[in-house]
This record gives sequence, C-alpha cells and structure tokens, in this order.
Amino acid sequence: MDADAIEEGRLRWQARYDSARKRDADFTTLSGDPVEPVYGPRPGDTVDGFERIGWPGEYPFTRGLHPTGYRGRTWTIRQFAGFGNAEQTNERYKMILEAGGGGLSVAFDMPTLMGRDSDDPRALGEVGHCGVAIDSAADMEILFRDIPLADVTTSMTISGPAVPVFCMYLVAAERQGVDPAVLNGTLQTDIFKEYIAQKEWLFPPEPHLRLIGDLMEHCAAKIPAYKPLSVSGYHIREAGATAAQELAYTLADGFGYVELGLSRGLDVNTFAPGLSFFFDAHLDFFEEIAKFRAARRIWARWMRDVYGATSEKAQWLRFHTQTAGVSLTAQQPYNNVVRTAVEALAAILGGTNSLHTNALDETLALPSEQAAEIALRTQQVLMEETGVANVADPLGGSWFIEQLTDRIEADAEKIFDRIKERGARAVPDGQHSIGPVTSGILRGIEDGWFTGEIAESAFRYQQSLEKGDKKVVGVNCHHGSVTGDLEILRVSHEVEREQVRTLTDRKAARDDARVTASLDAMLTAARTGGNMIEPMLEAVRAEATLGEICNALRDEWGVYTEPAGF
Repeated sequence: MDADAIEEGRLRWQARYDSARKRDADFTTLSGDPVEPVYGPRPGDTVDGFERIGWPGEYPFTRGLHPTGYRGRTWTIRQFAGFGNAEQTNERYKMILEAGGGGLSVAFDMPTLMGRDSDDPRALGEVGHCGVAIDSAADMEILFRDIPLADVTTSMTISGPAVPVFCMYLVAAERQGVDPAVLNGTLQTDIFKEYIAQKEWLFPPEPHLRLIGDLMEHCAAKIPAYKPLSVSGYHIREAGATAAQELAYTLADGFGYVELGLSRGLDVNTFAPGLSFFFDAHLDFFEEIAKFRAARRIWARWMRDVYGATSEKAQWLRFHTQTAGVSLTAQQPYNNVVRTAVEALAAILGGTNSLHTNALDETLALPSEQAAEIALRTQQVLMEETGVANVADPLGGSWFIEQLTDRIEADAEKIFDRIKERGARAVPDGQHSIGPVTSGILRGIEDGWFTGEIAESAFRYQQSLEKGDKKVVGVNCHHGSVTGDLEILRVSHEVEREQVRTLTDRKAARDDARVTASLDAMLTAARTGGNMIEPMLEAVRAEATLGEICNALRDEWGVYTEPAGF
C-alpha cells in the first residue's frame, strides 16, 4: 500500500477515534511517558500488504473491532463458575461480582449438560460435581437470586440442552420482573463442536439444528441484545487440535450457523451480530495472538464476500477466551498461575472481548475460593498494572506476528476447502439446500473426519512430549519441588441427596396437567414445523424439568450414536 493510502486510513481512524468515548484513565507508561492510542507506519512509508493489517475499527478488523481498542472499554472479566446446588453457586457469583468481576459464566454439572434430572439413575454420583445442578426454572431463579439480570451479562456454557436451559433463564428473569427483551449475554448452543470434540450431544444433528434455528428466530425477534449462539473452539483445542485446526473448525461451524440463519430467511445483517465465539488461549504466546487476529480477518472477509453482510456489526467477530485447561498440571500446581497469566496476556494482546482465567487447582477439583480469587486477580493485575489496555493492537506490524497471522489464515483456508470438498461429495449435483459448508460439516461428523484429524494432532503432540522435544515444567523436566498438597474443594454427596429431595417436592407441588399440556404443545410444534420456543417456555413456567423436556424430544427425534472409528 502506498503512503497516501496509508495516510488516508490513518485520518479515517483518527476521526473515528476522536468521536468515540474513552475511559477516564492514565494512558502513560509506568515512568509517566504518554503513549499513543495506536501505532502504525511512519508518515511517508509504504508497506506492502498493509490493507490486510489496517487500523483498529476498520475492515478487515485484523487490529480489533473498535478504533479505541481497550481505551474505550476494557475486556469483560467473565469468570466461569458453578458447583453444588444453585444456592452455593449463587454465593460464589456474589463473591466474584463483589471482587470486581464484570460478568458471569455458568458451569453446569454433567447431568444438566446431558439433559438429565438429578434424580435420573444415570446422574448418580455426578450431581453438582463439575458444575451447578439445574433441574427446573426454580433452580435458575435461586441461581441468580439478588443478582439483577437486567444489569449483568451472563454466559452459559452448555450445548445439548442449551435451548430449554435458556428458557429457564428467561423465566427466571420474568420472575425478577425483568423484561427479557433487555437481557444481554451469550448462550453456547453450538452443537457442531459436540459432535466434533466434546461429545455431549442429545439428538441427531438435523433436529438439533432445527431447534437452534428456532432459537435464532426467537432471539432476533424478541431479545435483540442477547447472543443465542456462542460458537466454541475451546473444546476442539482441548481435545488436541492445533491452533489452525481450532480456528478453521470453529469458523467453519460459524459459517454453518450463518447458512442455517439464511435458510430460515433471516437477514444476515440482523442475525449475524447475535453470533459470538469462544476460543482457547494456549501457551504458544505469539501463535495465539496471531490466531485471534487471523480469526477476525477471516470472519469479516467471509461475511462480506461470501454471505453478503454489509453492516460492520455483521462482519465483526466477537469472542470470549478461556485460558487452556489442558495446559494445567497436577504436578507443581502453582506453576499453573504463571501459565494462566501468559495465556491471558496472549488473549488480551489478541483483542479478546471477554476473558476467563483458570484456577491453579482445576486439574484436581473445582476451584477453591482462594484459587478462584487468584484467577480473578490475575486479570485485574494485567488490566490495571501492565499498560496492556493503553494501546490498540500493540504488536501490529511486527514482522513475526504478521507472518504468523498470514500463515494461520492460509492454513485455515486450506481446511475450509477440504470441508467444502467433503460437502460437494455428499451432494454431487451441487445443490446444497443447507449450504456448502454445513454439508461438509455434517459429512465430516458422519464419517468421523474431524475426530480423526484431531486425534492425529493430539497423537503427534503426545509423541513430542514423550520424546522430550516439547517441555512441560514439573512433568517431563524440572521435577524437584517443595510444594505440599493443596487444600481442594470437595462437593458433599449431601448436595445430591438434597437436590433430589427438593426436586421431588417441586414435582409434587406443581400442576401436572399443565406440565403435560405444555409438553404436548411443544411436541406438536416439533411435528408441524412451528417454532418451539414459546411452547417450551410455557413448559418451563409450569416447572417441567430439564429431563422431562429433553426426554420428550429424545422420544420424538431419537438419540445420536457416534459412528465407530478404528
């Protein structure tokens, strides 16, 4: 790009920066020297390919979505938490908010993640152990007691039963007297990544996509600020994918949901801003920063050039980041504080919109209060003491960073081509009624391609660890330690017994005829092609349980069995 074009871009950025709201903060170094809000080429410089780097707040958004970077608004500190019953988790949420957390992220227990009630025989021994147990709207009401849902953004990490759980959240808001139309937050809902990596599915892919489409329509019409679909690469990376695979599979899933929205006749400029993303921040510091920058650029280009999005917000890739759980070690667990800080810094320098930092004891148990506080303070130290929020994309223009960004982008595009090729083979006449990327994803799930690719990457990494080519401190090098055992959080089995007793009492006190009628109405909508959200909300208001709703849909749609792979 020639010098005049670069200067024109700088002036456009300056005008937008000047008109934007900035934080009241000290934008100087620790020594008191002022820093500029952004840095770029010197006047008169020409930079080959600078249009791919650009300025913050300008297409292709490589350097961030906003001209101010974090000078306008810092990332949201959104700590993931949940354990035991709703009352216990409610107390942890209040602790997080009082300590300076900016938003909440709900961790659910395994029965809830699988759409089972706490009294289901398959839930025995699992209730409240890896997250909070939620059986009905009454639990959700307790979960957010004294936390005004109109004022707090909430993320829910759940995919299989995400829609009925979200209906419980809406009913909890109603019971607080909050108009659901003002709610803000994100719901994971991303079922593709379950079939690809996490394996917590309920139904076959096609009916599950139908339910997600119903949710997209409902939120676009009635809850405009809420993001009903957080597309998750986190679990793909945790399963063993490389950075490029995480990026490509996640964005491809996102393209699939765009195609789903378009197939419903929704306006891409209206529903695309309701898509958000959830990425892993791993330990290769510069690779992770490049991954996030490449993600914004790829998404913007595809949204504009492939799917016809004309508004900036529809081209924006908004994302939450969680530091890499798989990088934490049970050996020498205090090293995990350092790992988490490095990963968090990579996410911040990559421009994350919100962030969760893992606790040092998460390889052993759910976080203790002390470990949760250290995880929270890690973000606050980075935000308040390091100066990383003073300059937008401070590594932009680095030869290394830009080369890594280009390389990861190119690797991702090759993977997109392979996914589309799989879809073309699945539909030889080229008539992709559900979209070319969606066809490729469904074919890749059906024949185990995604699982095989991730397994191969995980195997190669494990080999490098066992050979000693890759080092993990305290695991395959630097073994000596004076650290004693940690005190860890243990969830009492009395939690399960009390949860089951409470659920039994609620079922006895409700109007069973109302529950039956509302579940029947939900199934009628399922059979006739109607939108299922309103009848599902009625079932939730009647205190139908999560297991009852999911079991009714299992009976209607069947269950999914993963194809065998050898």
